[in-house]
Amino acid sequence: MTTTAPPVTNGSAPPTHATPLAFAVVKREGGVASFEPDKISVAIRKAFLAVEGAGAGDSSRVRDLVDTLTAQVMAALTRRHGLGRTVHVEEIQDQVELALMRSGEHKVARAYVLYREEHARRREAREGSETQQSAVDLADAGDELAAPSKIKNFTVRTDNGIEPLDTGRLVKVIGEACAGVDHVDPELVLTHTADTLYDQMSAAELTQAPVLAARGLVEQHPSYSTVSARLLLDGLRAEALTLLAGEPITATAAQMAERYPAHLADYVAYGVQVGRLDPRLAEFDLAKLGAAIEADRDLNFTYLGLQTLADRYFLHEGGRRYELPQAFFMRIAMGLALDEDRREDRAIEFYRLLASFDFMCSTPTLFNAGTVRPQLSSCFLTTVDDDLSAIFASIHDNAMLAKFSGGLGNDWTPIRGTGSHIHGTNGDSSGVVPFLKIANDTAVAVNQGGKRKGAVCAYLETWHVDIEEFCELRKNTGDDRRRTHDMNTAHWVPDLFLQRVEEDGRWTLFSPDEVPDLHDAYGLDFKIKYEAYEAKADAGELKVHRTVRAVDLWRRMLTMLFETGHPWITFKDPCNVRSSQQHAGVVHSSNLCTEITLNTSSDEVAVCNLGSINLAAHVTAAGLDVDRLNATVGTAVRMLDNVIDLNLYTVPAAERANQRHRPIGLGLMGFSDALLTLGHPYASEEAVTFADTSMELISHAAITASADLADERGAYGSFDGSLWSQGILPIDSVRMLAETRGGDLDQDTSATLDWAPLRERVQRGVRNSLIMAIAPTATISNIVGVGQSIEPLYRNLYVKANMSGDFTVINAHLVDALAERGLWDEVMVADLKYWDGVLGPIDRIPAEIKELYATAFEIDPSWLVRAASRRQKWIDQAQSLNLYVAEPNGRKLDELYRLAWRTGCKTTYYLRSQSKTHVEKSTLQGTDGRLNAVSTDVPVTPVGGSRLDGAPQPDAAVSPSPAGGADRPLAEVPRRAAQPLVKVPAMAAVTLEGSGAACSTPDDPDCEACQ
Repeated sequence: MTTTAPPVTNGSAPPTHATPLAFAVVKREGGVASFEPDKISVAIRKAFLAVEGAGAGDSSRVRDLVDTLTAQVMAALTRRHGLGRTVHVEEIQDQVELALMRSGEHKVARAYVLYREEHARRREAREGSETQQSAVDLADAGDELAAPSKIKNFTVRTDNGIEPLDTGRLVKVIGEACAGVDHVDPELVLTHTADTLYDQMSAAELTQAPVLAARGLVEQHPSYSTVSARLLLDGLRAEALTLLAGEPITATAAQMAERYPAHLADYVAYGVQVGRLDPRLAEFDLAKLGAAIEADRDLNFTYLGLQTLADRYFLHEGGRRYELPQAFFMRIAMGLALDEDRREDRAIEFYRLLASFDFMCSTPTLFNAGTVRPQLSSCFLTTVDDDLSAIFASIHDNAMLAKFSGGLGNDWTPIRGTGSHIHGTNGDSSGVVPFLKIANDTAVAVNQGGKRKGAVCAYLETWHVDIEEFCELRKNTGDDRRRTHDMNTAHWVPDLFLQRVEEDGRWTLFSPDEVPDLHDAYGLDFKIKYEAYEAKADAGELKVHRTVRAVDLWRRMLTMLFETGHPWITFKDPCNVRSSQQHAGVVHSSNLCTEITLNTSSDEVAVCNLGSINLAAHVTAAGLDVDRLNATVGTAVRMLDNVIDLNLYTVPAAERANQRHRPIGLGLMGFSDALLTLGHPYASEEAVTFADTSMELISHAAITASADLADERGAYGSFDGSLWSQGILPIDSVRMLAETRGGDLDQDTSATLDWAPLRERVQRGVRNSLIMAIAPTATISNIVGVGQSIEPLYRNLYVKANMSGDFTVINAHLVDALAERGLWDEVMVADLKYWDGVLGPIDRIPAEIKELYATAFEIDPSWLVRAASRRQKWIDQAQSLNLYVAEPNGRKLDELYRLAWRTGCKTTYYLRSQSKTHVEKSTLQGTDGRLNAVSTDVPVTPVGGSRLDGAPQPDAAVSPSPAGGADRPLAEVPRRAAQPLVKVPAMAAVTLEGSGAACSTPDDPDCEACQ
């Protein structure tokens, strides 16, 4: 366990240098540049990072020392030269070196000396720019590059007419973008850029040209993604600064370090003026906040992350963006600190957490915090009552909630079934399906302001008489008026149904109007009531009912899950038996992404406020940095709790429920990255254990943080009578579920921490009724640049498509591992593209690398379930648990989903089959950066296998070529098989009907369920 210092704030902002000293800096080749003192502090901080690691960036000791040393360097230069004189860049670096030595930081000083010597040798040898260049030298970045002669006489079309191409600035921008980035060649970027330029090109084309040039080199090394992002940022800076100033302005990254403090004030003023930002933001001490901005954080984005922010998150006016990354994070931080007593200090604390990528708020919070319409919550859950007015009121609520980026989960179980009597008209009901069609079309129509598609999930309990038609809602055949092609669907499965499946028993379907109390019943109470209604049906006392073989219905459910990806399988009893709020209501459904388990009723719309810890940022090869993790969780819980009071509620029932219960959902992302740092394959006992211990630490820290908030702000309104008030923690509720099932639960209950003190403390109060939930994080993980949520590696090389376009994604961890072994070359790139990022067929890759970097479809999916079960014992809500099955068949799906149920998982999410999308097999260089995808509707299955409909499988699976060439056979990919993890009782064989594909890819640009 490492113990680097966690991010803290001491209530004071670091000093700024808004008015630079009037020095002129003589560069090495004799040119003169203006003095930029902020580069000194950045250079010193980088020296500390090189010696002390990433923790130094968040250490208050280091920050204070850097400020002191910077002041000493500037004082020394002033004494030696006075104002208005010139000073050589080497002398500035000499003074930095002396200051470090005098402060006693000898290791840091030595690292700085070695760095200078190495750079001097490389400059003399003209070996290019594969160096780590300090910010003191950032003004010189690109000085060793020379613009190709063929572009020196080019002109550019601007708003002011035809102007000469500023080749010096182009070279400067490319050099600066490559500065400090390993494994990139600025000469190559410049050459590729020059190849795309032409005389009288537009200014917009000139801005985009280097971005696309670097983007096309990503396949050579992932570091070019960072270069692409920095080049993209150059255009974003010009766009924002020009809009705010009303005249053309450009700024390099080095210049932006000086500009950011003033830019923040200008940005807030403009946002308030155009009616987008909350006027209260202008009441902050913007000078203090501007001084706290860390401009060098702008350089940490990948291209996918920054392009996603630019396209979907940054504020704009008239199609022109005026928000830059650090202003974006500060806007969110200010928006969440509006009601804090020391709001500047809290805003700086929140800002540092976001800008460091240690934690990220969910998409609605990023969209709307600090704006005039702060709808900050992610998830809304509703129950639809069996009344025409209530049905359309619920659809209206769906529209209002979706308008500001909320994801929806609707419980439709109360709606009477087909053929049931309607008293008002003396007619028969047409069932739930026609209303689901309306809800589907509403989600399509309300597309969240064009930022992302509206998204809703409908839930139905397995005993509803319309359940079989509900299964078919996503089919592409049949009456389209009874299909919901855009809406997610999910089963809400009681334990009794799966018990009947296992014993090959019968299952009776009812209309809810005749069995009204089944909706609120669970556990033993449900069993008693259900069997009583079965007896009534047998006696002819119920009008609408039907009896089926439980196995046949289960087979139909799995068949539709395979063919259409829906309905998902979620479990009613674990969600309710383990709910801390069972005294205050019933959980009737989960949410859009199956991680939220909150009570709903006709009076309450459940709301959850989400954010995710970047687990990868808290792990080193030595293990979890517990101090840093605790600090992150403490600040994150406070931010999420603030959302509840600052939120814009478009539905009154949502505000009532959220204020009374105050649920939040703290999750995580970067789990697969953390495993790679630790050297644990996903399919291993070590990974399962890490899932357990990491979640235990997060759970303990999160519950502690909520208890701390209760001491400060008071417990939530419905605390009395909750499991918390009885001293029952999530780990304790596992035993309650086991008792409900008569001991038939295979879920681990071991712990490594001492929970007794916390168990006693929570009886006095916690601030939030529910605290943890693991969401999919598909978009915010892109922003941060880590693997999403708890997912395994999808592919080591693939094309990710979303609303921002198509992006080449390469596993940087793998590239480093291969490069260390001398295996990263053009042939390896070609092999990875051919095998769609799967390592198994590539002979020269060592077995231990293949095991560590095994992709989702190479891993036996039972490993995912095992890890989820171990996490679930610590989580008071649920997880978005995707399951990957390379060659689905009935027996595999039956065993997998019953394994999830038997091991205590509360919900499952998408079933993923082999992807339809493959990386283009031809080279990516020479394109415009947008990649074409290869598609096939036939799942790839092993040699000698069979299709799910029983049709024979060809001798080799075939993938079409990218450009219409001959098809090429793919050999069977070796897979690491796991031992059977839990013995699932035998049952009647389940054979899937028909063929098709489950949800084909987690990166479908049209699927916003996991964005």
